[in-house]
Amino acid sequence: MKSNLILLSIILFLFCLSTTGQSRKSLLLDENWHFINEEIEGAEKPETSTTNWEKVSVPHDWAIKGPFDKEVDKQLVRVKQDLEKEAKERTGRTGALPHIGVGWYRKTFEIPEFKSGKKASLVFDGAMSDAHVFVNGKKVGNWPFGYNYFYFDISEYVKDGENLLAVRLENLPFSSRWYPGAGIYRKVQIIIKDEVNFKQWGTFVTTPFISKEVAKVNIKSEINGENIKVVTEIKDAEGKVVASNSSDEIFGNLLEQNIAVPNPNIWDIETPYLYTAHSKIYQGNELKDEQLTRFGIRSVVYERGKGLVLNGEVTKFKGVCLHHDLGPLGAAVNKAALKRQLTILKDMGCNAIRSSHNMPSHEQLELCDEMGFLFLAETFDEWAKPKVKNGYNRFFEEWAEKDVVNLVRATRNHPCIVMWSSGNEVPDQWGNEGVKRAKWLQDIFHREDPTRPVTVGMDQVANTIKNGFGAIVDIPGLNYRLPLYNEAYEKFPQGFILGSETASTVSSRGIYKFPVKQFKQKTYEDFQSSSYDLEACSWSNVPDEDFVWQDDYDWVIGEFVWTGFDYLGEPTPYNEAWPSRSSYFGICDLAGLPKDRFYLYRSRWNTKDETLHILPHWNWEGREGETTPVFVYTNYNSAELFVNGVSQGVQMKTKDKTKQHRYRLMWMDVKYESGTIKVIAFNDDGKAVAEKEIHTAGKPHHLELSADRTEIKADGLDLSYVTVSVVDKEGNLCPDAHNQLDFNVSGAGKFKVVCNGDATSLEMFHLPTMKTFSGQLVVTVQSLMETGVINLEVSGSGLETGKKSITVK
Repeated sequence: MKSNLILLSIILFLFCLSTTGQSRKSLLLDENWHFINEEIEGAEKPETSTTNWEKVSVPHDWAIKGPFDKEVDKQLVRVKQDLEKEAKERTGRTGALPHIGVGWYRKTFEIPEFKSGKKASLVFDGAMSDAHVFVNGKKVGNWPFGYNYFYFDISEYVKDGENLLAVRLENLPFSSRWYPGAGIYRKVQIIIKDEVNFKQWGTFVTTPFISKEVAKVNIKSEINGENIKVVTEIKDAEGKVVASNSSDEIFGNLLEQNIAVPNPNIWDIETPYLYTAHSKIYQGNELKDEQLTRFGIRSVVYERGKGLVLNGEVTKFKGVCLHHDLGPLGAAVNKAALKRQLTILKDMGCNAIRSSHNMPSHEQLELCDEMGFLFLAETFDEWAKPKVKNGYNRFFEEWAEKDVVNLVRATRNHPCIVMWSSGNEVPDQWGNEGVKRAKWLQDIFHREDPTRPVTVGMDQVANTIKNGFGAIVDIPGLNYRLPLYNEAYEKFPQGFILGSETASTVSSRGIYKFPVKQFKQKTYEDFQSSSYDLEACSWSNVPDEDFVWQDDYDWVIGEFVWTGFDYLGEPTPYNEAWPSRSSYFGICDLAGLPKDRFYLYRSRWNTKDETLHILPHWNWEGREGETTPVFVYTNYNSAELFVNGVSQGVQMKTKDKTKQHRYRLMWMDVKYESGTIKVIAFNDDGKAVAEKEIHTAGKPHHLELSADRTEIKADGLDLSYVTVSVVDKEGNLCPDAHNQLDFNVSGAGKFKVVCNGDATSLEMFHLPTMKTFSGQLVVTVQSLMETGVINLEVSGSGLETGKKSITVK
C-alpha cells in the first residue's frame, strides 16, 4: 500500500510539472563526411576546399580496401612473449593493409537554435588514432588512444546554423602487433542539452540486494546544476513502469536514489532480462534533461575455490578472445556483423567474451547484454614498457588513468561486464615498478567501479609468482603456462586462477596434413595448418589440454580461448612467410565459417544440442590404401565408424589414454578408399541415437547459396551473410574446389564484401570476385534505405549459377 501511495504521489508531481523545457537531443554524424588519406596543411580551416576528397560514411576504415602489400609496416622484431631468441622480419604482422599515415575527415553539421544556456558535447566511440579535433577551425582537443571512447565540450566552439568538424588522425609504423584499422571506425554524435544536465557517463546503476520478492536498484548520478529534482522511473522490457523514485537530495554534484523493484526478473546467461531507468532532471517545474540507462538485475560474486558465482550459481567461463576487426569489413563497427559472430558463438556454447586487447565497442556490449554473454573488458596491450616502438608505452604515464576512467564510466552499466582487465602480457610483469603499476591501475578501476574485480593476462607466470605481481591482482589471469597452474594456485592467495588466454591452436579450414600427430610451430610449403587440431605454437597447446584443467579443478574458473574468429594480422606460425597476412588461431575462419575445432568446443560447451561432426573430408585421390585417420567430435561418449559399409570398430571416450582420447573419438588406422564414411553415435545405454555420413564428392557442378538471414532491415546498414558452396551433381561439397566466382547484386541492396577464409589470399574483399577456399566463401550484401528484395547471383566458369533472394523490410 505504501509503495502505491509513493508511486501515486510521483505521478501527481509529474502532472504538475511543465514539459515545455527543452530536453537533450542527439545528432548522429554518420553520412556525408569528406576524407583524404594524406596530410593537408590547414585542412581544419573552413576555407580549405574538399573538392578532391572522397565522400564516405562513418564508421569508416580507410585501410581495409587495400591493396595488400608486404612492405606495409614490415617489422624486424624479436617477440619476447613468443619466446623468440632473435629478431625476425615480419611482413604480415599488422595485416599488410595501408593503415599507416595521416587521414583527415571533415563534415558540416547544423545545430538549430543553439543559444545561451545550452551545452553541446561531441562524443567519439573510437578513432584510430591520435585524434586531433577541430570545430570551425579551432582545436577543441586531442585523444591519442585509438580504441577508447572520448568526448569534448564544444559549446564555446559551435554556433547557431552550419558548423564545420574536422578530425586529423595518424597511425605510426611499429605501433601495433595486429591490424588496428584506420579512421573514424566507430560512431560519432553530438549531444545537445541544457546547462543543467546529467554529466556524460556520470550515472552508475547497481543492484546491491536481490531476492525473489524485491531488488534494490541503486542509482548514483553526477549532475551539473543546483536546486534540482530527479525523477526516475524503472521500466521493464515491455516498457511498463514497475517502480519509481523522486529525490532532490544532492551532495556536491552527486544525487543518489534507491528504488525497490518488486518481483524482479534476473539478468542471466539464459535469461538476459533488461530494465531501463528513465531519469529526468527538473529545476522548479521545468524539465531540464533526461536520459535512458539500460541495466540488468544480477548478482556477481567471486568465491575461493569456485570462481564466479552468478545469481547464486557457480558459472565457469566458456569464453573466447575477440579482436575488434570484423574480417573483410575491417575495423568499421557494424552491429549486424557483431551479432552474427555472437550468434555463431552462442550455438557453440560459448558464454563469455574477452575484448582483446582493447576497449570493446558499445554495439558489442549492447548485444552481449541482450544475448546473455559474460564480458571481460580489457584496456591495454602495453603499459610503460614497450612491445612495439610506437605503441601505447608513449602515452601510458599521462593517459592511462584517463583511458581507464573513460572505459569504466562509459560501460559500467552493462550487466554483461563481470570483470575488468588492466593489461595483456605487459613486459611490466618484470620489476618492482610493474607491480606498482598493476596496483595503481587496479585502484583506479576500484575507485570508479567497486563492484567488479580486475585481472591481468599474465604470460610471465613464474616471475609474477616470485615478485608479487600475481598476488595483488583480484583475479590471477594466466595466459597459457599450463605446467604452472598448480604452483600458481598454491602460491597466489586468491584461491582460484583464470585461463585468461588459452589454447592458440592453429588450423586452416578444410586443410588436413599427414602424418597425423601433434606438432609445435609446424609449417608447410602451402602456408596452411592442419585441421586435425593437433598443431599449436611453441608456447601454446591444443584444446584438450585446457579441457582437463577446466573439468578436473574447481579452482580453475574458466577459460578464454585464443581466438573465436581469425583476425587480420599476426599470421603465426607463418609470421615470416609472405603472403600470409591473417591469423590461423580462430575457431572460425576470417569469413566466419566454422573450422572443425568449432565442433570440438561445441561438443563440450553446448550441453543442450546434439553435436556429431566427422573429419576430414573424404576426397583423397592418390591416397588410396594409405592411412587416413578419422576423428569424430560429439557430445556422445561412443560411436562406430563405417567405411563403405565396413565397420572400423567402436571408439569410446576414456581418461585412460591421452588427453585427446578423453574428448575425441579417433580411428587412427583407417585406410582411404573413395565412397562413404558413416558414423553412428550411441548414448550411455549403448543405444544408437544419431548418425552422419560424408561422401566422396564428384566434379564441381553447381553452386549452393545459404543465407544466415533471409530478411533484413531497410536501414542502409543491415547485412546478410551468404555462404557459397561449390558442390557436385548430388550436392556434396567439393572440398578441394578453388573456383573463381563472380558476384552480381541488384534490387534493394548492394554488394558489400566477400571473404574465403584463406590467410594467404591477396584478393581484395571489396571487389565482386574471389576464389573459393576449400570449396566455400562468404558473400556479404548490405541493405539500402528502401524496402524490396536483394537479388544475389553467383557465377563461375563451368558451374551452374547460384541465386539467392533477401527480403528487405
